[in-house]
Amino acid sequence: MVQKVSIAPQGPNLSELVQGYWRVGDWGMTPQQRLDFLKQHVDLGVTTVDHADIYGNYECERLFGEALALDKSVRQQIEIVTKCNIMLCGDKAPERKVNHYNSSKQHIVASVENSLRNLQVDNIDVLLLHRADALMDADEVADAFATLRASGKVSHFGVSNFTPRGFELLQSRLDAPLVTNQVEINPLNFDVTDDGTLDLMQTLRTRPMAWSCLGGGSIFSGTGEQAVRVRNELGILKEELDASSIDQVIYAWVRKLPSNPLAIIGSGKIERVESAVKSLEITMTNEQWYRVWIASKGHGVP
Repeated sequence: MVQKVSIAPQGPNLSELVQGYWRVGDWGMTPQQRLDFLKQHVDLGVTTVDHADIYGNYECERLFGEALALDKSVRQQIEIVTKCNIMLCGDKAPERKVNHYNSSKQHIVASVENSLRNLQVDNIDVLLLHRADALMDADEVADAFATLRASGKVSHFGVSNFTPRGFELLQSRLDAPLVTNQVEINPLNFDVTDDGTLDLMQTLRTRPMAWSCLGGGSIFSGTGEQAVRVRNELGILKEELDASSIDQVIYAWVRKLPSNPLAIIGSGKIERVESAVKSLEITMTNEQWYRVWIASKGHGVP
C-alpha cells in the first residue's frame, strides 16, 4: 500500500507514487472504464493524479472529468496536480503561429478556470507552471497565485522543468513555499542531478516529482550504445534485487535519490501500476545505484 508523504514545508500530503494521465486519450477507455481504473489505483494508495491543460491536445483533463463525474465522491479520495503556461498552436488554436509560453496572470487564472471546468471539480490541489519561461514576470505570477489561493481554487503551487535559479526567483516573490519541481529523472538523463536542481530540492526539504522515469520507453527499446548499456545493467540488477521487471528496478533507482522524488507512473494498465507499487519494497545499495550511473555515462566515477 502506497503511503501519503508531506512533499514540502507547509505543503500538501501526496501519495509516494503518482498516476500520470497525459496519455489517457490513447487508452481506449470508456468513461466508466476510466473511473474503474482510477478507483483501482486509489485502492492501491496511488491517490495523487498528474495532469496538464495541454495533455492530449487539451483533451485529457476533460476525459478525466467525464469519469470523475460518474462518482463525485472519489474527488475526496484524490489529490489533483495540473499545470499551465504552454500555449500550443494547431487545430485548437489556429491563430497561433508557434508553440510558446505564457506566464501572465490573465493566462494562469483563465487556464485554472478552464481546468476546473474540464476536471469538473471546484479546487485544484497543486498548480504547477509547466515550463521555465524567459518572459515570466515573477511578481505577476505571484499575484496570480495569490488571487487563486484567496478564491479557494488552488491550494498549493509549484513548478515543472525549472532551473534552480528560476525556482529561487519565483520563490523570492511568494509568501508560501513552492511545493515541488516536476522534472525528468531517469537512468538516461542526469541533467537535474548535475545542474543543482535536486541539490536545491534537498536543501529546501521539498520533494521533486519525477516524470519520464522509464525514459519514454527508450530504455527498453533504444538501440544506441547508452540505452543498451543501461538496459543490460538493469537486467543484471533485476536478478540481484529479485525484482519482477526492469520497471521496478528503475523506480527503486529513482527513489534512491536523497531528494526523495515522487515517481509518476504513465501506464493505463493496472498491472503496471501494481508492479510500480511493489517496487517500494526494493532497497538498492549505493554501489548498485552507481552501476547504473556508470552504464549510462559510459565511464567510471571521477
